[in-house]
Amino acid sequence: MADKYDIAIVGGGPAGSTVGSLLKKYSPALRVGIFEREKFPRDHVGESHLPVISNVLDEMGVWGKVEAADFPIKVGATYRWGRTDDLWDLEFIPGGQFQVEPRPAKFVGQRKLTAFQVDRSVYDKVLLDHASSLGCDVREETTVRSVSKDGDRVTGLTLEDGSEITARYYVDASGHSGILRRAMGIDIECPTTLQNIAIWEYWRNAEWAVSIGVGGTRIQVLSLPYGWLWFIPIGPDRTSIGLVIPASYYKEQGRRPEEIYAEALRSDPIISRLIQNAQAEGNVQTTKDWSFVAERLTGENWFLVGESAGFADPILSAGMTLAHFGGKDVAYAILAMERKDYEPEWIREFYCTTHRAQIRQHIRFADFWYTGNGVFSDLKDYAQQIATDAGLTMTAEAAWRWLAQGGFVERSGGTDIGLYGLLFTKEILASFTGDVPHYEVAGKTHFVLNLDGAEKSWTAELAEGRLTRRRMYRRDGKILPMLNIVGWMAQQLKTEKSAVELTELAKLYVGQANLPPGVLQTFWTDYYKSLEALVADGWVLASTREGAEPLPPPSVDFTSVVHPNHDIINTLATNASNHVHA
Repeated sequence: MADKYDIAIVGGGPAGSTVGSLLKKYSPALRVGIFEREKFPRDHVGESHLPVISNVLDEMGVWGKVEAADFPIKVGATYRWGRTDDLWDLEFIPGGQFQVEPRPAKFVGQRKLTAFQVDRSVYDKVLLDHASSLGCDVREETTVRSVSKDGDRVTGLTLEDGSEITARYYVDASGHSGILRRAMGIDIECPTTLQNIAIWEYWRNAEWAVSIGVGGTRIQVLSLPYGWLWFIPIGPDRTSIGLVIPASYYKEQGRRPEEIYAEALRSDPIISRLIQNAQAEGNVQTTKDWSFVAERLTGENWFLVGESAGFADPILSAGMTLAHFGGKDVAYAILAMERKDYEPEWIREFYCTTHRAQIRQHIRFADFWYTGNGVFSDLKDYAQQIATDAGLTMTAEAAWRWLAQGGFVERSGGTDIGLYGLLFTKEILASFTGDVPHYEVAGKTHFVLNLDGAEKSWTAELAEGRLTRRRMYRRDGKILPMLNIVGWMAQQLKTEKSAVELTELAKLYVGQANLPPGVLQTFWTDYYKSLEALVADGWVLASTREGAEPLPPPSVDFTSVVHPNHDIINTLATNASNHVHA
C-alpha cells in the first residue's frame, strides 16, 4: 500500500518549506508531504539574504519566527572589488540610517528594507517546523531511493525503507542532488564560462567588522589576487568565512583546500584582524560553485525548484532569493492548476519560462560582477565572451553596453532582480571603469511608447494565493509586462507625454493609490529607473525638444546607497592601505 498525497515534496530546505507552507496557507485541505533525507538541524552553506526574501517569509507567516531566532540584521554589504583596494558600501536603507530599536521587531518600516544573515542549521529548521505547524506531513531522515515514471509523468516515489509514496503533483526541492531532475532525464546548461570552487568554515567569537544598531551588520566581500573572501556573521557568536577561487587556480596549486584557505585568511588584513581572537570549528568544507540552469523545470505533474532547478554563483547572494521565490511560484502554479483557472500547459510553461529567466539573470549579473575584477579577466573582452555564450555576436564595446544595460524590465513589472537593478548596475559599472554613469533619460523632455514589431504574450500577477494572467509584450528577447509601475508607465505613454506631464501624472497616481509606506518611500526611485529601463530596452522612445523642461534627476541620491566605506577604513586604514593586489 502506498501513502497518498496531493503534493509530495522531495527536500525540506527553504525551497521545499516555502512550497509546503504556501500550499497549506491558501488551501488547507491539501495533503502535503515533505520528505527530507537529513535530520534538522544541520549546517548548509548559503547564509546571506536579500531584502526581497522577507516579503515571502511574511507571506508564509514565518517572518516573526525568523526574527525571534536573533539572526544578525543585514543592512548591506562592504566590498573590496575591482582594480583598487578601496572599500565601499552598499546600503539597503538609503544613507545607511538604521534606527536603533529593540528586538524582536515587527515587519514594518525600516525592517522591510533590511534582510537577515542566517545560520542555516537554525533557519532551515525554523522554516521546516513552520511548514509542519501548518499541516504539512514532514518526514525527516527519509531518503527517496527511486522515482517511478510513465513517460513525462511521475507515478510514485520509493523510499529507502521500501515504502511507496504517490501524489498528484511532485516537487523536486532536493538541491544539487536533483532527485526528480535526474530521474526524468533533464539536462542542465551552464550559460557561463565561470567555474569556481568554494572553501569555507565556521568560526566562533569572530569580531564583527561593523555593528549597526541592535544586531545590524554588513557582510564583507573582499577580492584577492586569485579569488574573493566572504565574511558573514550568522549569529551572535558564529560566523561563516569562505573563499571562492577559479577551479583552474585550485588545480594549479596542487595543495589541499585547507592550506589554500588558511593562507587566504592570513593574507587579508581585514579578515585576519577579525579572527585573531576567534576559534575555527575545525571542519573545512568544499563544493563546486558552477552556475547552471535545468533545460526544463516542469513536466506533466512535476516541478523543479531551488538548486535542483539551477544555481547562480554566490557573489550576489542569489541562492536563497531563487529558492524562496521559486518555491512561491511553484505553490501558486499548483494552486492555479487545482482551481483550473487556466490551461495546465500554460501554467507550467509560465513557471518554467519565468523561473529559468530569473536564474539566468542572476547568473548574468554574477558574470557582470566578475568582469569588474581583473583577477578573473579583462573587463570588456570577458563581456564579449559572455555575449558569445548567450548566442550574440557583437564587439567587446557593444557587449559591455549590453551586459550593463539590456533586458532590465522584469516579468513582475519591476526592474530589479533581487536587489540588483539598473541604477545600481550603472553606478557599479562607473566605479569599475572610472567613467561617469550614462543615463538614457538624462536631458530628455518627451517620451512615447514603442511597440513596433512586438508580439503579444502573457505574464501573471501573483497575490494572495492567486495567479492572475496579465498582458505582456515580447521583442528581440526583451519583455514588457503590463504590471505595476512599468505597466502603469507604459499605459501613460501610449500617447506622447512631456517629462512634466508624466511627472504630474505620477504625483496624481501616488495621491490616489494609497501606497503602503515601504512602497511610497521608494516610489520616485522606482519611477526613474523604470523609465530608464523602458528607454534602454527600446520600449519607450525618448527625445529632446528645445525649450521644454527635461526629466529631473532621481529624488534619491544614489550615492547614499553606494558610497565609500568609512567605518572599516577608519579602523583599518593602515593595514588596508598596505594590501596590494598582484
